[in-house]
Amino acid sequence: MKTVTIQIGNSDDKLTQLQWSNFVDAVDAAISAFKGQPHFSGGSDNAKPWQNYCWVFLLEDDPLITESFQRQLADVRAKYKQDSVAWTEGKTLFV
Repeated sequence: MKTVTIQIGNSDDKLTQLQWSNFVDAVDAAISAFKGQPHFSGGSDNAKPWQNYCWVFLLEDDPLITESFQRQLADVRAKYKQDSVAWTEGKTLFV
């Protein structure tokens, strides 16, 4: 298993509130579909002028799963006319 962090944002205000909510839901559904084991998910303070959201979860360490998942995220990103989705992965060590 590897730890993956996904981050999305709407700081450029391309998305309406409803579109932003749907984008967050779509990424969340993609994580669930790939059986990501969640550790954390949360977003920015809703009183701030920007929106962002982050998920941290465990994912099976299989290149085929990672590639397929990243393609699906790219499709979701394109559907919501976003320039990027940040993906960070690594092995968690307890020290």
